[in-house]
Amino acid sequence: MKYKTVLLDLDGTITDSGPGIMGGVRYALEKHGMDVPGEEQLRSFIGPPLKEQFRDFCGITDEEAVEMVTSYREYYGERGIFENRVYDGVAPLLKRLKDAGITVAMATSKPEKYAVQIAEHFGIAGYFDFIGGALMDGTRTEKSEVIEYVLASCKVEDRSTVIMVGDRRYDIEGAKRAGLCSLGVLYGYGSREEIESAGPDYIAETPEAAGRILLTQES
Repeated sequence: MKYKTVLLDLDGTITDSGPGIMGGVRYALEKHGMDVPGEEQLRSFIGPPLKEQFRDFCGITDEEAVEMVTSYREYYGERGIFENRVYDGVAPLLKRLKDAGITVAMATSKPEKYAVQIAEHFGIAGYFDFIGGALMDGTRTEKSEVIEYVLASCKVEDRSTVIMVGDRRYDIEGAKRAGLCSLGVLYGYGSREEIESAGPDYIAETPEAAGRILLTQES
């Protein structure tokens, strides 16, 4: 097999986390007296680092965006984190990767604390050799930073044997910066246009299709 290490994004790749994230964003906007947009615009918050997304979406300063993230976490840490579900087919995919002897790691811009809680809550933590994410102080949120952290933690030396799996352009772009192959999935929150424009090495419409790609590539 070509790929010995598989990195997976969390939101939109492993779990359908939209309801909880959008609920947290809605709560933060309402708390700060801002207009709440429709669901399509709220969906843009799923995947990217939240501080930058609040800043750009609301046209506010970095300092104000940090306050928005703090308010978001008031909701998300109590309720939103579990307004979530594992996509059908993902748990079997994780099991197949582990059974094949592949190192499986999570690489998410969500705070690592939350990522671990989610994996444990849904009974999938045991499939992962490492779960890596952002820090609660707002650092290590860029996908390329998270990827580098995960690679170092897993002691990866040969990057040609690593692939990043994600549903947004940030995952594909982060993989490219790290010199990794990438697989864009279409069942999450990124459109086909977004994924294709980012230029992944592979595209899969379902977790099952992703498994066929990850497990059949020859070195």
